[in-house]
Amino acid sequence: RRSAPREAGRNVRDSPDQTDIASEFTQEERDEINRMKDLPNLYQSMVNSIAPSVYGHQWVKRGVLLMLLGGVHKKTPEGIKLRGDINTCIVGDPSTAKSQFLKYVHGFLPRAVYTSGKASSAAGLTASVGKDQETGEFCVEAGALMLADNGICCIDEFDKMDSADQVAIHEAMEQQTISITKAG
Repeated sequence: RRSAPREAGRNVRDSPDQTDIASEFTQEERDEINRMKDLPNLYQSMVNSIAPSVYGHQWVKRGVLLMLLGGVHKKTPEGIKLRGDINTCIVGDPSTAKSQFLKYVHGFLPRAVYTSGKASSAAGLTASVGKDQETGEFCVEAGALMLADNGICCIDEFDKMDSADQVAIHEAMEQQTISITKAG
């Protein structure tokens, strides 16, 4: 049984106090987590729960699961933040369930954005600057990557994108930032 998320898109790694996170769960949910941790094949059960309608593809399912769980964010002694997010690229022949994996993730994750590379531009993926119709002032319009902040951005048909548009998302993937150099 799945209950609706209480706070969509919350990054639990940002909370310094782990007991604060535990207090958000009901007693029933905490008991279920405690039962799960004692299961002998918990990892394999979690892998099998990824896109259950897709047969096989165990390595892809493992990769998607690890991407969803994320890595560990670190901070160097110099104060440089190192990302803990895992970027996943699923490559394969046509009709091998690549899009189904993306749609599965998009379907259940509150902060997931799905877009197709065929119709995506650099501005549509990152951000664009435009004039507000009412005020005439410049404003930033969020793209798919900004909308998926602390979530997952699923880009289908990545190979169909223009190479200049593909390059535009490298900064977001590597540095976890989006720079805009427009409007003056």
